[in-house]
Amino acid sequence: MQIVEEKLESALIVTLVGRLDAATSKAVEERLLSLIEAGGIRLVVDLEKLDYISSVGLRVLMLAAKRLRTANGAIVVCALQPTVQQVFEIAGFTTIFRIFPSREAAVAAIA
Repeated sequence: MQIVEEKLESALIVTLVGRLDAATSKAVEERLLSLIEAGGIRLVVDLEKLDYISSVGLRVLMLAAKRLRTANGAIVVCALQPTVQQVFEIAGFTTIFRIFPSREAAVAAIA
């Protein structure tokens, strides 16, 4: 798992590369929570390069969303691969998260 961070306008973009599963979820959780604690309250999670997400990975995103809600922040996801999109749909996360087709659309919506 690779985590790439980038600041664009007023949003912090976090790109996840590889697989978000039981083996990688702890590192992603710690990084997202530390970014939120450091004041990153407008978060775009770019999943274009995420090949797989498990239920544990979904829990990490939900935890970040809850933490941002209490900090009056926001989180959106973008550029989901078809297999990741399917997991989001099956888990009901398409009704929980605002999902955008591209990074540009996500940044515009959250900025």
